[in-house]
Amino acid sequence: MMGSSLTSLGIVWAFLSFISAAACCTGYFMPYWLFGFQLGKAVSFGTFRRCTYPIRTDQKSLMMVEECGRYASFTAIPSLSWQICSVVTGIGCALLLLVAMAGVLGCCMKDLISRTVGRFMGAVQFVGGKNEGSIVPEQHYVMSILTFYQPR
Repeated sequence: MMGSSLTSLGIVWAFLSFISAAACCTGYFMPYWLFGFQLGKAVSFGTFRRCTYPIRTDQKSLMMVEECGRYASFTAIPSLSWQICSVVTGIGCALLLLVAMAGVLGCCMKDLISRTVGRFMGAVQFVGGKNEGSIVPEQHYVMSILTFYQPR
């Protein structure tokens, strides 16, 4: 029979930690952070993914690719702010997921999480959550990306 090293409040904390970590990771991987229009088509993008984006054809004209995908490389992410945001948010998600998984294991294993370990995990969660919102790309630059390929 398996026991738990968490109190009832600790089990609620572990469950909420897992749900919030899953939500953060899902939001991080989805390309729906910003919406806009280019060449009359709806576009969206996140820190390292984008949907419906322009490419140059062999005839030097612009064509909209209507699919979602990652940037070709890390340096292809449009600005330094978005590159930093991608790294910092990824680290924050990893920390939150690590703590959430340890919390879930604490629900299943006796003597896994002590009071000190619980406090440390809470501090790691705080740092992970703090990283999530610490870098926000400049809105002006983002809007110029969205409007850059608008016909004149």
